[in-house]
Amino acid sequence: MSFKPARRPHFFYTTAPLPCPYVEGRTERKVVTELAGVSAETLHDRLSRGGFRRSHNIAYAPVCPSCNACVPIRIRARDFTPNRTQKRIARLNADLVVQEIPPRATTEQYQLFQRYQQARHGEGDMATMSFYDYRAMVEDTPIETSVIEFRTPQGTLLGACLTDHLGDGLSAVYSFFETGMDERSLGTYAILWLAARAVALGLPFVYLGYWVEESRKMAYKAKFRPSEVLKHGQWVPLVEHRLHHFTASALAPAG
Repeated sequence: MSFKPARRPHFFYTTAPLPCPYVEGRTERKVVTELAGVSAETLHDRLSRGGFRRSHNIAYAPVCPSCNACVPIRIRARDFTPNRTQKRIARLNADLVVQEIPPRATTEQYQLFQRYQQARHGEGDMATMSFYDYRAMVEDTPIETSVIEFRTPQGTLLGACLTDHLGDGLSAVYSFFETGMDERSLGTYAILWLAARAVALGLPFVYLGYWVEESRKMAYKAKFRPSEVLKHGQWVPLVEHRLHHFTASALAPAG
């Protein structure tokens, strides 16, 4: 007689309310669960398709009271067609040397990360992260993860993107870059590179996290077409979601 090992139960918890980092005046709550053990990869894949994101060994999703502004979004990489602006950005960055390396934190990465946080998110909690905090963000992962580095031909690090590998795509966990080079649009270029990389690997999607239409910092994610958003448990084309949202708003009673 053979015995199968008992399946480890997965528990989900809800965090305490905190101020929303995206829409002023709103409250944020998350549902979280641990990613651990031999089932971590499978669980992470399933949760990612359900709109969850990863941080360290935790998967989380928003469950905010009276708000559904955070919409999971993913690019259909095989069908992705860059627009005129994105093509120009790709040409401007064609000189960069891109390396996909294991998730190991370096002092060089951390210094760039600090400059990025101070310039773009100086009021946020991440601006005060120590090197050990940064190392934990990069290295504490129970799944297949890599760091994509973008360097000049001379070797100067201009950007990096912490990336998870899923069964059906790549997930951009966190990216940061040299902020004094606006003409390069390095954040956009990182996403363009991930889309091309997903196609090369035979993967259909690039997961970009949450699209928040009301947040200027997050609205850029809708510029990569075609893309899909998760609504009521189903992935639907972004254009269809926007049309439904517009129609519902137009039919809503005034007052």
